[in-house]
Amino acid sequence: MASGLGTDLIGISWALLSYQLSNIGLSIIFGRIADLWGREKMFALGFIVFSAASLFCGLSQNVLQLILSRFLQGVGGAMIQSSSRALAAEAVPEELGGRAQGYMTTAHHVGFLLGPSMGGLLIDYLSWRWAFFFLVPIGLCGAILTIGSFKRGPITSRHQSIDYLGAALLFATTTTLVLLLDRRTLTIMGTETKLALAVLFLGALSGFIIHELRTKSPFVNLSLFKRRIFSMSVLSLLIVSLCYSLVAFLLPFYLQDVLHLSPSFIGVLFMAPPIVTIVLAPLSGYLTDRVGPRLPTTLGVIFMTTSLLVGVLFQANSHWLLPTFMITLGAITNGIFNPAVAMGMVGMMPKEHRGFASAMNHVTFGFGNVLGVALGGLLMSAAFEYHTGLSGVSPTADNPVSFVAALDTTFLVIAGLSLIAILTSAVGGRRTS
Repeated sequence: MASGLGTDLIGISWALLSYQLSNIGLSIIFGRIADLWGREKMFALGFIVFSAASLFCGLSQNVLQLILSRFLQGVGGAMIQSSSRALAAEAVPEELGGRAQGYMTTAHHVGFLLGPSMGGLLIDYLSWRWAFFFLVPIGLCGAILTIGSFKRGPITSRHQSIDYLGAALLFATTTTLVLLLDRRTLTIMGTETKLALAVLFLGALSGFIIHELRTKSPFVNLSLFKRRIFSMSVLSLLIVSLCYSLVAFLLPFYLQDVLHLSPSFIGVLFMAPPIVTIVLAPLSGYLTDRVGPRLPTTLGVIFMTTSLLVGVLFQANSHWLLPTFMITLGAITNGIFNPAVAMGMVGMMPKEHRGFASAMNHVTFGFGNVLGVALGGLLMSAAFEYHTGLSGVSPTADNPVSFVAALDTTFLVIAGLSLIAILTSAVGGRRTS
């Protein structure tokens, strides 16, 4: 791709980052607009925008065109993901809400399972452009199916004035936070720019909170965070997604560079999480409908903590079954935790705010992923310096004993952090708040 577009790794990094910026930065905005103007409309429009952007990505002749097309693709993705779980919650009776979120989780992970392999085949046998072209008919089918559902029921719409300043401050807050946390931006922008971004983030966040508290018609109703089940679910999801992405980021280095497993074998190992999630998510949804979200969310985090403690046992000569056990426990977390926490955030929110809640679910997961990678790199570097006794050295498997010791330390610290998520899940996941 880089050679075909006449660019380098930095240019491709911008193409990846531009999608992340628009997708995370605009999700809450589109979720709130969907609450006001109709989620079905937003959902259908998202598929149309995503399809058009995918076509533009495939047709890009230079890296700037690809960056702009990827940004637009992220806009379409934000429209879709900000309404998806809210629409699922409203498509079934309330007593089946957990199962609806379980099926949503299953659908997401079927995509995670099939997407990389199908994309790889398209790139190998055709070209990278066909990985984008393939998404066009899929998006159009989604739009047609959504538009077809308009006829089966009324589309709710509450036309209220939009707090455009609040929306702009929210976008500035979320995008600068993504840029601060994403490890690629240090290479792309440099340290001085990141310091300026930190100042901009603090200013945008302060301005957003002050504005939303003072305005008569706030873009985001901050009082929703006073609902314990919602705020505790947000915190639990942030920590769990952080833990999961940290493990997904660091574990391949251990598997390939220390245990010397082949890339194809590692790929097979990482097929387990989506398969386990696909199987467990509907069961978790059923359990959530029966007993509420507290038990499955708490149980899910306990599996994550156990997974991290297994990681603490790694040695330079461990058998590959030990990290496989860790991966499996993390997959069980996904299958049990995700449907239940979605029910706590979306299904139990008042209907007029479910678009915002659905978007918060997506954004919290996205921020957790970015933060997990950033924190994983930071903790590994600090632990590697401690175990080697050398300052300013980067973690490397050339010193396998110190590398594994640093990895064990990192997993231990994050296991301690996951205990907070056990607490927030236990106290927040009640049927009432």
